[in-house]
Amino acid sequence: MNWSLTGGGQRTRKELRNILLYFYPRDSTPGCTQEGLDFAANYKKLQKLGVEVLGVSGCSLASHEKFKAKHNFPFELLSDPEHALCEEFGVMKMKSMYGKKFRGIERSTFLLNAQGKIIQEWRGVKVKDHVQEVLAFLKK
Repeated sequence: MNWSLTGGGQRTRKELRNILLYFYPRDSTPGCTQEGLDFAANYKKLQKLGVEVLGVSGCSLASHEKFKAKHNFPFELLSDPEHALCEEFGVMKMKSMYGKKFRGIERSTFLLNAQGKIIQEWRGVKVKDHVQEVLAFLKK
């Protein structure tokens, strides 16, 4: 399966190598915006440590393009509207908001090596200090 990226590209699962893949619930929400801004602020550090950043949510490519442009994210966002990649990484969870239950993306980050194997995962991520945790791991 191919997933569409902002900037006009596409990626397959086999192409996800040396990458920090972060899954987030929705474009332009406060937590998701802050998480993207934190990754953007540390983007050059992450690249120097050998990883590329790629954000993933179920939002449309058009939504991603607006979100990326508004905040000047230096990395691409991948659109997964059918949640196939989200399912593969096990980030689709039952959630609750205002007493209503629904299935949605659990904020999670995965570090994949040159072979595309997951070498570290952060699940149920809290935005505050998350990028610092990732940087600390990469510096080890």
